[in-house]
Amino acid sequence: MWHDTAVAPPLTSPLNAAAETDTLIIGAGYAGLSTALHLAQSGGQCMVLDAREIGFGGSGRNGGQLVPGLKKDPEELLSAYGAERGRQLIEFAATTASTVFSLIDQYKLNVPHTRNGWIQPAHSQSALAIVQKRVADWQKRDAPVRPLSRSDVADLLGTDQYHGGWFDERGGSVQPLSYVRELARVTIAAGVAVHTGTPVQSIERKGSGWQVTTAGGHVVQARRVVVCTNAYSDGIWKDLKETVVDPNTYQVATAPLPDDIARTILPQGQPVSDTRNLLLYFRKDHTGRFLMGGRGPFREPRGKQDWDHLKKAITLLYPQLKDIEFEYYWCGRVSVTQDYMPHLHQPEPGLILNIGCQGRGIGLQTAMGKAIASYLQSGNEAALPVPFTPVQRLPFYGLRKLYVGALISWYRYLDSRS
Repeated sequence: MWHDTAVAPPLTSPLNAAAETDTLIIGAGYAGLSTALHLAQSGGQCMVLDAREIGFGGSGRNGGQLVPGLKKDPEELLSAYGAERGRQLIEFAATTASTVFSLIDQYKLNVPHTRNGWIQPAHSQSALAIVQKRVADWQKRDAPVRPLSRSDVADLLGTDQYHGGWFDERGGSVQPLSYVRELARVTIAAGVAVHTGTPVQSIERKGSGWQVTTAGGHVVQARRVVVCTNAYSDGIWKDLKETVVDPNTYQVATAPLPDDIARTILPQGQPVSDTRNLLLYFRKDHTGRFLMGGRGPFREPRGKQDWDHLKKAITLLYPQLKDIEFEYYWCGRVSVTQDYMPHLHQPEPGLILNIGCQGRGIGLQTAMGKAIASYLQSGNEAALPVPFTPVQRLPFYGLRKLYVGALISWYRYLDSRS
């Protein structure tokens, strides 16, 4: 759907010769392009390589929800990281969505978007208690958030299936593929060479810098390398892909809704993601379609039946959609770390590995790219929201399909009982 409704991508081509650059960035998604753009803004020289096209991975496959914050709440961050680093992380989390909106405004990006908040409704009474604690936690830090009663949620969502929730004014939505394509356009205009169709075959230390060899046999010499490939990190660096679980997230979208039905569903247009363990996230897009995403089989899809659970959820929430045609089905990988936090690794000086979105990649990785660029310019690790940690392969990684499948079954059972 995003490909059918996005702006055209900027003209790019594969790297076809040897090259030198100060900073080589691998991955032309939100994080890689944001890093490159912010470096270029400060006068830095850099190049971006991507194995496929701009936005091929998560940047072109997600639901377009611009969700502020991190998976952990402020008090959890303070407890896990201490007063100083925790406070810094809270400030970073508070600005992830606004970083995207600022770029859209600054560069006049041609990106359909909304900036009227994000809603998290509670699917059970126990989840409502967690939500109430969460909103109070952010209110103590003067965030523009508020609790929602059951009737408030019903009015905003157009369904009475939730027990209450909270509203975060900092959130919104974007056409995700248009956003990453426009980010690439202004990055190229800033003087950055962006090469697509250029898989990286190896990254090797060469003297005081790095030698990166592409699958086409071309060599790039760089003083520094930044890897921003997230769930699509196969073979980039030893054990990097094995530091995350990469489940598939499935999405489905209807035909444009008739006006009389559209008025009854999300009448103010906010994106929504609920509190289920296997959460449902949904919204209307700029073409008037209703779309919903959620977990599906870990494997790649075998047919439209792999989206049946989403179509069932849609008609349970919104019975008026039972006869609406579903026009689009798609899926993509999400990178989930063991502690549900973004990870930065620096296995050797001059090599930065950035991984872990937890389903909040648009704002999180745009802001992370800005932070990485600041660190590269200053050398000050305090510019980074999280400290560097060692690359640690997840235990029993080869069995991840089995244990993720078991976990999904357990979560589905818990959700059915709540």
